[in-house]
Amino acid sequence: MGSRLNPYIGFNGNARQAMTFYKEVFGGELELGTVADFGSPDSPRADKVMHARLDTPDGYTLMAWDVPDGMPHHAGGDVALYLGGDGAELRGHFDSLSVGGTVTMPLEKQTWGDEAGALVDRFGITWMVNIR
Repeated sequence: MGSRLNPYIGFNGNARQAMTFYKEVFGGELELGTVADFGSPDSPRADKVMHARLDTPDGYTLMAWDVPDGMPHHAGGDVALYLGGDGAELRGHFDSLSVGGTVTMPLEKQTWGDEAGALVDRFGITWMVNIR
């Protein structure tokens, strides 16, 4: 396999909850490793997520961690996660991701002919969905 580009999302102590939520939305296999699991059981951050990976049946891979104290953290930053395609399951993903979040652009037909929408989920992550 060549190289891959996947989002690696930083969370402010709630990576476990976020990744569990994304597993509920997308399905798949979730791996979670804490700071303790990676060799620092006596750390004050022992229960924080050092690495999480969700591989979904649709072929998506999301990764995440809990950003350590003292490192800059800006929920969502200036990046949006984009879901695009022609599958009806994208409507369901949009609806599920919006629970507890804020829809910033309703999922509806756009001037370019596709259905598109945007939201910020309950963890502060921006999502854009485009359905052909």
